[in-house]
Amino acid sequence: MSEMDRAVILAEKVFSSTYGKTAHGLVRFSSKYKIVAVIDSQLVGMDAGEYLEGRNKGIPIVASLEDSLKYKPKYLIIGAATDGGVLPPEYREIVKSAIVRGLGIVNGLHDFISDDPELYGLAQENNVEIIDVRKIFRDRKIPFTGEIEKVKSFKVAVLGTDSAIGKRTTTIMLMKELQRRGHTAEMIGTGQTSWMQGIEHTAVIDATVNDFVAGAIENEVVEAWRKSNPDFILLEGQGSVVHPAYPGSFEIIAAGRPDAIILQDAPGRKFLDGFEHYPMPDPGKVIKILELLSGKKVIAITINTQNLTAQEALHASQEYESKYHIPAIIPMLDIERLGELVADCASQRQIIVD
Repeated sequence: MSEMDRAVILAEKVFSSTYGKTAHGLVRFSSKYKIVAVIDSQLVGMDAGEYLEGRNKGIPIVASLEDSLKYKPKYLIIGAATDGGVLPPEYREIVKSAIVRGLGIVNGLHDFISDDPELYGLAQENNVEIIDVRKIFRDRKIPFTGEIEKVKSFKVAVLGTDSAIGKRTTTIMLMKELQRRGHTAEMIGTGQTSWMQGIEHTAVIDATVNDFVAGAIENEVVEAWRKSNPDFILLEGQGSVVHPAYPGSFEIIAAGRPDAIILQDAPGRKFLDGFEHYPMPDPGKVIKILELLSGKKVIAITINTQNLTAQEALHASQEYESKYHIPAIIPMLDIERLGELVADCASQRQIIVD
């Protein structure tokens, strides 16, 4: 395997919030870029891994682009996931400086750097690469065919009650755990961060023309099966089936044809992320909707511990198991249990709703 390109993440003023979820994902895992630093002047001096999950990963948080250059990055990755995918005004000057200093730009926002005359002109002058991730997928038009019915892998969709709730992280952790247990497992990424992390089979569905979203999902599942015939194929969820702004999940269910579903929830959240006038939905309601839509079981609830102490998270897990009569698992603490559950369900094919 060739050496990964070195990259610094621009997460100014967002690494401590859910708006930093792209940065969070790349700090946790990337097989495409070697992350050498994170830029966020509010958290200078900390290790990004230590801040994020209590584990030092040798990724310093620095105050500025200038401070990051000593780590010799080749790329600047925009690590903010903003409402509407807009480039924050203060980021623009940092991006300009990076281009002038010869750094390529990796951008997952809906605002395309390559469509900005000034920034694109600077990139041309300095002979640097601009990668607008969503632009890669914008013009892909793959129709749904039904070929997915030939896929024999056990397919699991990791869906959520909200956006920015950790679905992608749980999916990656589950993939690694199944592989650790000796199974073959592939992940289907559905967002720009998955592409940046190096997930081979990715369809950035919010950049795809609506008529072709189902085909894009099906195509990645079929290609993963044809290429490696894995025991498991895991589908990353987007948004939530009941979210007013990001109503994801249905296409993943309809086109991905999962055999089982995992529902990620954050008991410590009172309102939908970024929308304080919308309360978090009852997980029981979402479970019923997902099971009716898919005809398959929600086999577990996975818990995001945001705003909860360790004791509160364990208590929430116990309450959920008692209330919903399915396992409620904290992936960050017990991914082994989730892997065992999924493997057991696959072996018994416990996938039909009663």
